[in-house]
Amino acid sequence: MLLNEICDNFLPPAAELRATDVRIGLGYTAVLLENGRCGLAYTFRHETGGGCCAFREAGTLCGRRAADLLAYANSTDVVSSAVALATVNALTSPPDDSAADGLGLLSANAEDEVGMVGFFGPLVEPLKKQFKALHIFERMPNHGQGVLPEESIGDILPRCQIAIITATSLLNRTLDNLLGYCRSAREVMLLGPSTPYAPEILAARGVTILSGTRVTDAARALRVISEGGGTMNLMPAMRKFSVRIRKP
Repeated sequence: MLLNEICDNFLPPAAELRATDVRIGLGYTAVLLENGRCGLAYTFRHETGGGCCAFREAGTLCGRRAADLLAYANSTDVVSSAVALATVNALTSPPDDSAADGLGLLSANAEDEVGMVGFFGPLVEPLKKQFKALHIFERMPNHGQGVLPEESIGDILPRCQIAIITATSLLNRTLDNLLGYCRSAREVMLLGPSTPYAPEILAARGVTILSGTRVTDAARALRVISEGGGTMNLMPAMRKFSVRIRKP
């Protein structure tokens, strides 16, 4: 799977670093490394299973090698996957001069149809104004009229010229299949705070733009996560990055 490939790619630098803090919050998971770098990944809190324990190895993560945390990508558990991806994001560093707005990097045509996998509310109206059609797919379509269930992806996404896909699809192991539906898309953007900066691997799979965030204030981010915060709460502790990694 793509998440495993990405984690394997970062094993060499991960062997030299240890985790000094790990937080598995209601909204996000964070990993802080001994070099001060902090990475995030979304927490699928509704898919953690029953019982009082969301992560069986809780209490054992701090002090372990980052490489050990990357190995959690081999688990099908979504919380373990979040720990692995957050570790990747602590190990990576997008260019300092990267753009903040991913939409501005799109090679766009007014007649294009856009498929958005995952609901990104602030982008909905700008995309509707700019393009012929916007199709939004959600596993739990609770955002109102016009949001389609994920079962309709296979019928609609292959005809879209632009695909915008949530990076959380790495965690629930759906990105591999989603990219298969995008082979005719001119642009494929991976979007959200979970987005890893792994340009060579993702470009080889057809992704053209990475649009994510990186933590700039680790102490603040860790506190927000511990207190159950989400994306908006974390924005003062992050910066956005958007990078073209492949020509359309």
